[in-house]
Amino acid sequence: MDTKSLIIEIATNLFQQKGYKGVGLNEIIKACNISKGSLYHHFPNGKEELLIACLQLLNEEITKDIVEIFERYPTTREAAEAMISKLVENFEAEGTLTGYTFSSIVSEMASLSEPVRNACAQLYQKIQAIYMEKLLADGFTKDKANAIALMMTASIEGAMLLCLTQKEAEPLKIISQLLPKML
Repeated sequence: MDTKSLIIEIATNLFQQKGYKGVGLNEIIKACNISKGSLYHHFPNGKEELLIACLQLLNEEITKDIVEIFERYPTTREAAEAMISKLVENFEAEGTLTGYTFSSIVSEMASLSEPVRNACAQLYQKIQAIYMEKLLADGFTKDKANAIALMMTASIEGAMLLCLTQKEAEPLKIISQLLPKML
């Protein structure tokens, strides 16, 4: 793995665990075992530029995972059930959802930085578009598919945030029971 990729991967994990403000550049430098010059070589504009790179990595990883699941199942209902089941399994095994949610970064930074807000918005839009595409294939109208995709995004992301704050998988389990019935 090259140095830039290493920095992004480690910083992504740290930002997800501790939030943007809870992680200093010195902590990232130490965790990566690099010099300050090396970090600034790859991210000349500093921590915010690094955060945006981390959000882009999350965008790729999260949406790749969702696409793979949604391509395996014939209906939105089955795909959503499988995806939420995977989230529950991961949470119960690891006690966290690192790699699947970025809500803490959104709530912390979206109002402070337009570039960060845009990076977060792009990820939510991509997730919502994956859901919408599957809903359209299920026969929903464009308006209805858009509305349901928005509700799915908000419900699943909200349930993940609740799991993290409550330290239990129950919110995702409830969503996994209710969401398919709504579809």
